[in-house]
Amino acid sequence: MWRAVLVAMLATAWATAAQAARVGPWELCAGTGPAGLHDCRPVAGPREVDPQGRERWMRAPVGPRGPNDATPTLLVAGAMSTEAWFNGVRIGANGRPGATAAEEHPGLYQAAIPIDPSLWRGDGRNELVVRMSAHHAGLRFAHPVGGVWIGRYAYPLGMLALTFGAAGALAAAAFGFGAVYAMRRTGSSLMLAALSGVAAAQALVENLRNLVAYPYPLHAWRVGAIWMLAAAFALLLVAYAAVRFAPRRRNLLLAVAVPSVAASLLHAGFDQRTGWALVAGVAVAGAAAAIGVRAGRPGAAPVLAYLALFAAVAAISPSWLLDLNFFLLAATLLIPLLVAEVVRVSRDDRARETALARAAGRPDRLTVATARGVELTPLGDIVAILGADDYAELRLAGGRSLLHDARLEQLSAELPSGFVRVHRSAIANLAHAERLERDGARWRLHMSEGAALPVSRSRLAALRDALDPPQVAARTSAR
Repeated sequence: MWRAVLVAMLATAWATAAQAARVGPWELCAGTGPAGLHDCRPVAGPREVDPQGRERWMRAPVGPRGPNDATPTLLVAGAMSTEAWFNGVRIGANGRPGATAAEEHPGLYQAAIPIDPSLWRGDGRNELVVRMSAHHAGLRFAHPVGGVWIGRYAYPLGMLALTFGAAGALAAAAFGFGAVYAMRRTGSSLMLAALSGVAAAQALVENLRNLVAYPYPLHAWRVGAIWMLAAAFALLLVAYAAVRFAPRRRNLLLAVAVPSVAASLLHAGFDQRTGWALVAGVAVAGAAAAIGVRAGRPGAAPVLAYLALFAAVAAISPSWLLDLNFFLLAATLLIPLLVAEVVRVSRDDRARETALARAAGRPDRLTVATARGVELTPLGDIVAILGADDYAELRLAGGRSLLHDARLEQLSAELPSGFVRVHRSAIANLAHAERLERDGARWRLHMSEGAALPVSRSRLAALRDALDPPQVAARTSAR
């Protein structure tokens, strides 16, 4: 796939270069019209000129037309309005530049101004003068001018085909994960559906300028949406990796990820902000996957390897990451995860059927489906059960814990009456309960081992009714 990507991008770049006339070197000038420019100084190119909040004049010599330039065109791209003259003749405008916001009429972010072939001089001594202003950008851009050149626009079909192919795959993945969530109601499948949808949306927004000729003031909204989608993708990636591979450190990882992604706002350019947000999310998600590898969690190793590849691409070629590779990397990460999720659902269903058949003959034990197989755990050894999204953490007597591939809702229905749901994230075995205590505005159930369990107000009355005085000394104390 990477070879095809490289060939497509090189072919697009070659086609554009072959059709472009030589323009430059550029000069930035003072003056109020094409005939009265003065005090000109050289600049590296139009991208180095800042027309935000003011009017700018530039000029450059233009070489002879190429053999394929039968219909030469001035192409402009950027958050600006533009007016142009070729050999002293006004050839057109993109909007209407002005010295003030009231005088300016915003142009399109990308526009083409045709050049009459009769204006070209046979000796190749041509001159292009461009007037620009940007009073309605909405935000301050590091480089508001995307480019000014002469040629024929080469539509990047190869890049668009790859990008929208990835977007279609991501949209399909979002639908697939949504279907898994509808069947299983697991948080990881919901997060993966959101991840896929966000990446597909970013692919569309990123290439909006190649699809729609929008006025340049909308560019601020477009780049803002790109950053927000990148930040959302990064945080969702961390949330998925934390829940799937490091549920006990989920809150810590999210606490690290949120300020790390938010720190991207400190960068000046939107490309830098977007890249920082993505890399920060990948780094924290990689830490979660590394924890999962150490703990022997299934699927952690390939996810960690893929996140390392993501980070390597970002380090080697940041521009490729933002323009193209992000969508390809996101698609090639999420599609295998979708396949793995479907396989896992099928495997878990078969394991549960087998486990239920075994449990029918052992009512005093809980059949626990773990990453290493099935374990029969005596009900009396279970102190409490804590929810961990796709998993349930069994807190056992003696300080041992066990991850069960099931959810609290299912366990609540299967366990005997001695097990009571005391909170949306906790089930207590009342045989191990010692006392019910009030801690400020909250209630906690202290067990024979481990930390006290939170008790929600909606379940407090049912818990009090379930507590058997001979078993539990229930008391209320204010702290």
